[in-house]
Amino acid sequence: MSRPLIRKNPSNFKTLPLFVEATPEGLSYQSVGMPLNFAQTLQRRRPVTVADNERFALELANLGVSVRLTLHWQNRDYWVLVRQRRQDRGDVVLKLISGYVPAHELNLPLHTAIQEIAEECLLETPEGWLAGRFNDTWLPAPYAGALHYREAPAFRLTPLSGAARPVRCANLQLLERPRAYVHLPTASLQLIYDLRLDVPKDAKSLSLFHVDERLEGDQLVARLDRKRPDLYLMPLENGQPCAELYTLKKDQLHPASTRGLHLAESFAQQEGWVVSDERIRWKDWLRQRGLDEPEKDTQLARLTGRARQILRRIVPAKTRRQG
Repeated sequence: MSRPLIRKNPSNFKTLPLFVEATPEGLSYQSVGMPLNFAQTLQRRRPVTVADNERFALELANLGVSVRLTLHWQNRDYWVLVRQRRQDRGDVVLKLISGYVPAHELNLPLHTAIQEIAEECLLETPEGWLAGRFNDTWLPAPYAGALHYREAPAFRLTPLSGAARPVRCANLQLLERPRAYVHLPTASLQLIYDLRLDVPKDAKSLSLFHVDERLEGDQLVARLDRKRPDLYLMPLENGQPCAELYTLKKDQLHPASTRGLHLAESFAQQEGWVVSDERIRWKDWLRQRGLDEPEKDTQLARLTGRARQILRRIVPAKTRRQG
């Protein structure tokens, strides 16, 4: 059974439409019109077109923010992906941690991105849930009323290198240089921040869970479902992704099926400032990256190192008894 952690009134959320201007040198956005609630925003998320992918000016429905989160755990790096059933688009995808930027944070989307990590990416140890810091700032503990957060140790977030082309909110250049793209099917501007999460060394028996809000009646409800962790790790080799997915439970990686898998549009091909696809098939994304899925035997061998060690101890013992 899933456990409700928090309930919200969706009408309390307000965002603003945007006017976006893009050139080959950079992109800028500013708010226009009156604040919109979630339902009004969805109504405006209808397909738009541009004549030139590098140079255009148009009005968009909203600003969205995502985090390409690199988790550093046991001396290895992983991209963090979450599973989401997108009710507005009628599909299920793996995507980056992401959310809508509220009206009062349009000029500080990095703050929204950090809050999304605190809300969507939960790290559990037997002693409780880990809190986190971004540089010297503590992340919020959004479910403190339902979950026990540890005072120490805490995970640490740090920025990684940003995109080459600048993005501005009006005349203010955004810190950490997020990657930006206009998603034509939903008439939205999307920003992607590159952040790193370091798990403290003394955080033992770690499990990862994704928590997402869903509309239930007239409330947004965040639920924790231990049977569906819905948070996936993609290993990196020399900074490049591998064609593998895992869940993490009590310090053990478990392979996840990629059959029929789709990734969200942030993984699709970007042309200039524009992404035109709703999603991309896992196999197509691998082909674009020049990646091959590992053989199952190889994948299993990597995961069962501990089992092989046990087997080495058992086999000699049996041999001695047979002798």
